[in-house]
Amino acid sequence: MVRRIDVSGASGIRLAAWEFADPPKTDPGRGGADRGGAGAARAGGGEQAPGVLLLHGLMGRASHWASTARWLAERHRAVALDQRGHGQSAKPPETEYTRGAYVEDAEAALEELGLAPAVLIGHAMGALTAWQLAARRPDLVRGLVICDMRASALGAASQREWEEWFKSWPVPFATLADVRKWFGEDDPWVERPNTSRGEFYAEVMVEHEDGWRPVFEPEQMLKSRETWVYDAHWEELAQVRCPTLVVRGLDGELGRAESQEMVRVLPDGRYAEVVDAGHLVHYDQPEAWRAAVEPFLDEVLR
Repeated sequence: MVRRIDVSGASGIRLAAWEFADPPKTDPGRGGADRGGAGAARAGGGEQAPGVLLLHGLMGRASHWASTARWLAERHRAVALDQRGHGQSAKPPETEYTRGAYVEDAEAALEELGLAPAVLIGHAMGALTAWQLAARRPDLVRGLVICDMRASALGAASQREWEEWFKSWPVPFATLADVRKWFGEDDPWVERPNTSRGEFYAEVMVEHEDGWRPVFEPEQMLKSRETWVYDAHWEELAQVRCPTLVVRGLDGELGRAESQEMVRVLPDGRYAEVVDAGHLVHYDQPEAWRAAVEPFLDEVLR
């Protein structure tokens, strides 16, 4: 089952977190269930299950982690966070989409949900948030998985491309089938038909009177991206002390040379790649993604 837990992020912003697990067990010695499930225990014992916080990428939402969270929940306390401006979390003014705010939100979620020390699993922008938090608060993070996020600066040209790309979206979409077709086939950024990409974007659409539109504001997404796209993040990466796995899709945005340099810079880094996967590694190839990540988690927990 999945259940929603509201948490307070930076400056008290309301964030929606989603826990993929059975309801928390009642502890007879305490007279009730722990708030937010923080006392969820391993099956057959009283020890608290190790926490995992899943952070989606730009434009994503917590539900994109559903398949990952379900297998994680067999042995971990798995929580996925709708980050500010995304999913069912609050969407503050554009001025509040700073790197610091995203990191503070994740920090607050870990502490409020009682997950720490946790493994952080992040995709794209969520991976950057994860490693910035790991560098800032090593006491909260026992392990880190970075999925298809570059440490190098992308620059002004990249931001302009994104601005033009958002303008090209034929919104509103008449049906979800139209959403799937455009993002999976017709989008100029699609090199070949990609069903999982169409499904990924269908999941971030909401129905309005005139058709289907994104659940987020494109201007806020551009503002979020603007806060990290012009800078390199190698220095913060080098400050991450916990075991870290860098995962790339063979056809993703993170190249092999850069990913291996990231592993070299990390004090305790490892590398994995998933064939037949693009940027949406965990969505494109969920079984291969699990095969890459699960042994690392086993190692961290040992």
